[in-house]
This record gives sequence, structure tokens and C-alpha cells, in this order.
Amino acid sequence: MKHWKHYIVTDTKVLNGKPYVKGTRLSVEFLIGRFADGWNDRDVLENYPSLTTEGLTAVFAFVKECLSDNIFHSPIEKRA
Repeated sequence: MKHWKHYIVTDTKVLNGKPYVKGTRLSVEFLIGRFADGWNDRDVLENYPSLTTEGLTAVFAFVKECLSDNIFHSPIEKRA
């Protein structure tokens, strides 16, 4: 998805400025957390009816772009 900017927004008055899906109060961080907890797209969409498939796809496109553009960078400790 190239147009995640139509779906992912920030507003200092909403969720302390965290990126969220437009038209919801669901932050990108919160939604990614659901997947980290083992939820799948069906689980998320059923439990949060204000979220659309397009909005959810935008979450992943946003995260992908953040990671590929090094917007988010945290050193990963190498293990021997």
C-alpha cells in the first residue's frame, strides 16, 4: 500500500500524538501489539469494528516504511 498516509494520522490532542488509524482511537502501536500477542487480522477486525481492512493494511505499510527508512532504529544486541 502506497497511500498509508490517507489512513495513519497523528494529532497531539489524540493518544498523546501517537500514530493512529484515522476515524478510530486505535494506535499503530496498540494494533501491532495485538498481532504480537497472537491475534490475526480476523480477530482484530471483529473486535474493533471501526477499523477497516484498508486501515489495517495501512498500519503494516506504515510500520514497513518506518523500518525501511530507519525512522525507528534501535540497536539489536548480538549474542555469541
